[in-house]
Amino acid sequence: MTAVRDGKSIETTMGFTPSSGMPMSRRSGDLDPGIVSYLARTEGMSADQFHRMVNTESGLLGVSEISSDMRDLLREEQSDPRAADAIALFCHRAKQWIGALAAALGGVDTLVFSAGIGEHAPVIRARICEGMEFLGITIDRLRNEKNEAVISKENGRATVRVMHTDEEREIAASVMTLLSTG
Repeated sequence: MTAVRDGKSIETTMGFTPSSGMPMSRRSGDLDPGIVSYLARTEGMSADQFHRMVNTESGLLGVSEISSDMRDLLREEQSDPRAADAIALFCHRAKQWIGALAAALGGVDTLVFSAGIGEHAPVIRARICEGMEFLGITIDRLRNEKNEAVISKENGRATVRVMHTDEEREIAASVMTLLSTG
């Protein structure tokens, strides 16, 4: 997640590496640094093994032990408590980060959902926004279910949007710019 003011990022959930911040499909999100020595001591885990675990075996996959794909987890949520736990963790951490980024910004005027989960999982958007009224974040159930571009209620203080992303295209455009100036 990123807090944007006047078109510039002022804060992000990622730290030194992308494995910090939000739990992702296979990345852990924030961890207590004490876990490194604990796993080295109790499991004999090497730095390379820890790196692999945090970056490819954690997140939704690590918690659920089923899948790194939110669509799979939503299908299994009612029958598998591990899927339900992974979804609950993801939504809880998203709320925490929205609150932290709102504090950095001094409030929220627009909340944007994008990328795979943000664009295609209305139920996850609804769960993340639930209880966020104190920040002015309210969503219209029907707009959300229809994946409309604006899913906030008409009278909400904050606009909630769903935006399509094409990360591969953006990366390609950046590479082309670099190659043409290099």
